[in-house]
Amino acid sequence: MFTVKNAVRVSCAVLLVAGLAVSTGSNAVARPKYKDAISALYPELAKKHGTDGKLSCAVCHPGKSKKDRNNYGVAFGGKLEKSNETDAAKITAALEAAAKLDSATKDKTFGDLIEALELPGTDEKAN
Repeated sequence: MFTVKNAVRVSCAVLLVAGLAVSTGSNAVARPKYKDAISALYPELAKKHGTDGKLSCAVCHPGKSKKDRNNYGVAFGGKLEKSNETDAAKITAALEAAAKLDSATKDKTFGDLIEALELPGTDEKAN
């Protein structure tokens, strides 16, 4: 029999399950357009270092925290006009501008490393 007491119990259970689902949900990719843009701009690099032809967040983010960026991630982020840019053309322009900057490898730009099919960023955090 469905009583007010049972309705309250069911409501509490639903809220509890919903709260747990929200708090333990998986981490979504915060900026999938960045991954798509770099994989499209540098398909050979993505083929060599990616999964299913797509590069991972690790190109810019060493370690587990996406707040940490390597030297390439800092260079790319510095070329974006705004945080969390969504315009594909602006993302591509920022990637191309970052490619012209000096990398941690002596006498090589990030673009030189990409042409050599090497990942442009270091494994260390830069910020």
